Amino acid sequence: MDTHGELQATTQALVQRGKGILAADESGPTIAKRFKLIGVESTEQNRRAYRSLLLATPGLSEFISGVILYEETLNQCADDGMPLAQLAQRHGVVPGIKVDAGKIALAHAPGDEITEGLDGLAKRLVGYKQKGARFAKWRAIYNVSHNLPSRLAIKANADALACYAAICQEQGVVPIVEPEVLIDGDHPMARCAEVTEAVLHEVFHALHRHAVVLEHMLLKPSMVLPGNEHAPATPAEVAAQTLRVLRRTVPAAVPGIFFLSGGQTPSEATLNLDAMNRLGPHPWALSFSYGRALQDPVLHAWQGQSGSVRDAQAALLKRARLNSAARQGKYDAAMESA
Repeated sequence: MDTHGELQATTQALVQRGKGILAADESGPTIAKRFKLIGVESTEQNRRAYRSLLLATPGLSEFISGVILYEETLNQCADDGMPLAQLAQRHGVVPGIKVDAGKIALAHAPGDEITEGLDGLAKRLVGYKQKGARFAKWRAIYNVSHNLPSRLAIKANADALACYAAICQEQGVVPIVEPEVLIDGDHPMARCAEVTEAVLHEVFHALHRHAVVLEHMLLKPSMVLPGNEHAPATPAEVAAQTLRVLRRTVPAAVPGIFFLSGGQTPSEATLNLDAMNRLGPHPWALSFSYGRALQDPVLHAWQGQSGSVRDAQAALLKRARLNSAARQGKYDAAMESA
């Protein structure tokens, strides 16, 4: 299969009706924090056991089309010796890989940050692809205040995202472009909308400059939300403001928009996604690529105990099913207790 056909096949596999993407790409320090909350030590063995139970969940592919893995996971095997990426494939889920190297302070821009990881990316992608990864993810973050992010941060992160996406497509790997406008702070919803619109405009200008094929990429943005120290917004408000920004900035050629949960509770993330899909049809599929909003109930059910694996998998399947309903605008809060 040529590169074009390969990218098209992967994109179609990910953007399936009623399905979303599981983000299981937490870095070492991040998963250590999650494990600490449930009293589990973050050892290589425990991380392997936990991610194995996620990927081996029976019936997961009914609601989940892809999974984003951390590099460590791509190199791990299940108890029977099967590589975890192959385990995901066997269960009908497309494996992907987080490829950025995290964030650092942006020079000459106090309070802003830039994502690293472009050096050697093409070579790394060859290795990741040999191990089964068919798509990749790169996250850029934008701190929000009355004067952040700066114009420099908006432009620099957009250029990095576009360069990453172009490199991925050259290697036959579908890029997920993730510009996350953070909810930390007391800023109102209008400020988040203003920043999100500026960020997405710049990202798509950069993608055009780098000749990225929009039909062979996915967008993973944050929803338009007020800061977490501000009064909360209703799902109807989140849906209206988020869609207003997306319609102004995201070309219809993009096949799918897979939202990150960004600090929302599992039920909040589901409610907000459902509210958006009830306002359709839209030019793009509106779906989910949640980490914590899918995994928090799983971690609390698991508690690091081998005897709790089935309960943990049931918790994952439930949240995946509820978000699948929201992906189709058919979620009802009563389904939480079903």
